[in-house]
This record gives sequence, C-alpha cells and structure tokens, in this order.
Amino acid sequence: MATNKIIGIDLGTTNSVVAIMEGANPKVLINQQGSRLTPSVVAFTDKGERLVGQPARHQQVTNPTNTVFSIKRFMGRRHNEVASEEKMVPYEVVGEANDPVAVRVRGKQYTPQEISAMTLRDLKKTAEDYLGDTVQRAVITVPAYFNDSQRQATKEAGEI
Repeated sequence: MATNKIIGIDLGTTNSVVAIMEGANPKVLINQQGSRLTPSVVAFTDKGERLVGQPARHQQVTNPTNTVFSIKRFMGRRHNEVASEEKMVPYEVVGEANDPVAVRVRGKQYTPQEISAMTLRDLKKTAEDYLGDTVQRAVITVPAYFNDSQRQATKEAGEI
C-alpha cells in the first residue's frame, strides 16, 4: 500500500533536497551517501550504468561529456534561447533553433525533463527508503522567474 505522505522536493540547478512533514515540522531526508544535499547530476558510464547524485558528480572530471549537470537551465526552453548556457557545459546540447533543447549522451538523446526525472527518481527513493512505503505524490519547487513553459517542463519531469 502506498503512503499518503506527500514529499517536498527542491529540484535545484546544482543540488536538490527531499523533505517530508513530521507532525508540524519539515524534515530534510538524508540520502544513501549520508548527505541532505543530492547533486543534480546524472552520469552515463562506458559500462552503460547510470549514476545520479554524488556518484555522478565524482565522474564529472574524468567523464565530462557524459555527465549532465545544470540541466535545469535548459528546462522548457528552445535551443535558440540557451546559447550562453550551452557554452558553459561540456556535454552535447542538440536541437534546431526553434526546437526544445535536448542533450545527447553516449549516442542517445534526452530531454531536460528526462534527465531531471532521473534526479527526482533518486530523491523519491530516498523518501521511500525512509518511510518504508511507496510515495505517490510530491510538491516540486520552481523558481519564481520560471515562465509557463519552464513550469510545465518541471511538472513533466515529475510525471516521468
């Protein structure tokens, strides 16, 4: 049976956090690495593994083109809107000028929503491990400056 607990997730550009309410108090949960902060990083290894969080961040120097970070900067945006952000990352950003942004890693294309969903899945697992139950609902924060397209993309990431 799934818990009726609703988790709260702060999906950040650099780090993310998952919390629950215990009584009247919020409790930020500790992930498998023993930290309250989970790096918003996803890495794809040459063995076909997918790493999320701290294990992925450890690969950032040795495997930069296959390690996706700061994906939130691309959420809900078109390729022609992200020229300056694209120059800041070593991984491949793809799409025609008016296409939604995507990234190509190890020959496979991913949307920012799909990459963000990998981080969200990891945070959900942290909550489920703590609660000992399946989580069905979450509240995910978005920055106040996000436009409708960016908010919708974040919602899609949560649904994935």
